[in-house]
Amino acid sequence: MRLLLASKSPRRRQLLAETGLPVECVTVDVDEHLDSPLPPTEVAEHLARRKAAAFTKDSIDDDSVLVTADTVVVLDERVLGKPATRDEAVSMLHSLAGRCHTVYTGVCLRSRTDEVSFTESTKVYFRELTDKEIDYYVDNYRPYDKAGSYGIQEWIGMVGVERIEGCYYNVMGLPVARLYETLSSKFLSR
Repeated sequence: MRLLLASKSPRRRQLLAETGLPVECVTVDVDEHLDSPLPPTEVAEHLARRKAAAFTKDSIDDDSVLVTADTVVVLDERVLGKPATRDEAVSMLHSLAGRCHTVYTGVCLRSRTDEVSFTESTKVYFRELTDKEIDYYVDNYRPYDKAGSYGIQEWIGMVGVERIEGCYYNVMGLPVARLYETLSSKFLSR
């Protein structure tokens, strides 16, 4: 079984490769704009399914499974996407400081004959952060490709996250244990 990862995320590539399954990266470009509002808990899975739908079933070999994913950070029922500017990144981190938020990753697995999708959620608790800490992180780590303006595996996660409830790898962008379990039960057991 070969996995086709449709993601530009280096973190997802690394995590999926570490499962020991053969992984090939493929390109997908889809509009991530939502035409109608969805509950924040459904956004990530909806976008993962949209990415999978960009591939025709004929483009997936019989021995392959397409893997698509999307991650969102939700605070106070509001989705925090990827920051477009430094000011937006700083503002997001100020809003997360001293609070709990939820990270949702939607995953879609698709073969020629089957499609399965799910959402994993993890609660993340940040301690209070100073202006100096936020500025340091944004200026040195430039988190413009990360939902919520942070990577838990980076400096801000090491010094700012007090605790999490749920899958650590989900916060990185791919709930590996649940993904592996779903692959094993739905696709690899054949």
